[in-house]
Amino acid sequence: MTKSGSETTAATEAAGAGAGAGTGAGAGAEKLRLRLATAHDVPGVLAVMDGIVEWLVGLGRTAQWGTEPWSASEALVERVEGRIARGELRVAVTRQDEIAGVLSVAETASTYVRPADEPELFINLLATSRRFKGQDVGGLLIAEARSEAARRGLGLLRVDCFAGDDGRLTHWYASQGFTEVEPFVVQREGRPDWPGMLFALRVERAGEA
Repeated sequence: MTKSGSETTAATEAAGAGAGAGTGAGAGAEKLRLRLATAHDVPGVLAVMDGIVEWLVGLGRTAQWGTEPWSASEALVERVEGRIARGELRVAVTRQDEIAGVLSVAETASTYVRPADEPELFINLLATSRRFKGQDVGGLLIAEARSEAARRGLGLLRVDCFAGDDGRLTHWYASQGFTEVEPFVVQREGRPDWPGMLFALRVERAGEA
């Protein structure tokens, strides 16, 4: 996706979850492990993102992420590298260390959505490899984000996603327990506006009943 700012969802947006996570709880997801991404993971993360872009283009869904591969965009490559360097990006990997999903979180929200009125954890990238479609990798990544928020003592988890086309992403995040907060629009010079939806989910913190 080549819009200003948002990547979800993207994920799900998210390379959104609805664009590749699947909704079935497959056994394959149980064999994955989550770890912090390292600089060595940059090519693998970009390959996941490129695969999702290619799939969306094949469906004619170019409004979400455009048509340019992530690996061909210097800005997007630098964004992935920066999130890895800051310790924000995690990967779900197989026993052979193949990347099945990507999750990036931070304690600051994207600049184009309304700031929260309390400390939060914000999902700024959630994507799953098309090779693992139907194995609920997206659900695994959401569970990790919730756990991370709880570990940090944060009671709010938020995410934004593309809200155009058939609304697949918005429906998926709702199925994961998120509640719609409000729609928003990212205005892009020389290109159509990008419609999005902001979601929120309450997290039970350690020590809470």
